[in-house]
Amino acid sequence: MDAFDFLLNLDEDRILAAIRQAERRTSGEIRVFVSDAKVADPVAAAEREFVRLGMTATRDRNGVLIFVAPRSRNFAIVGDEGVHARCGQRFWDQVSAAMRREFHSELMTDAIILGIARSAELLARHFPRSPDDVNELPDVIARGR
Repeated sequence: MDAFDFLLNLDEDRILAAIRQAERRTSGEIRVFVSDAKVADPVAAAEREFVRLGMTATRDRNGVLIFVAPRSRNFAIVGDEGVHARCGQRFWDQVSAAMRREFHSELMTDAIILGIARSAELLARHFPRSPDDVNELPDVIARGR
């Protein structure tokens, strides 16, 4: 499946609503990126996009990126250093396994929303929303190579 077909099958409104709902509970920032390239190493590609999208610039280093590469049928979910320090690799492995089950069932939107929801639970626990919180990153589904 190419990125265009993948995006056509996504319910972007549901995904953006899930991001907004998640970010109402936390100062953390969650973004989704869909690559139109074939990606051999989705974690490395996700880490590069994380930096390119400016996600390392959050005040508490608490951003999470869900990176999907439909042409190569893979994905990754990565968090900034503040998030990773609190959850460790095991958390990301568990979220990825749950998302993978949804992707294999062809439930693309549900897979991404599951990743958002699980990330939000962790972020809300370790980075609760404060009264002075601002949305530091745009709530959009980013696309590119």
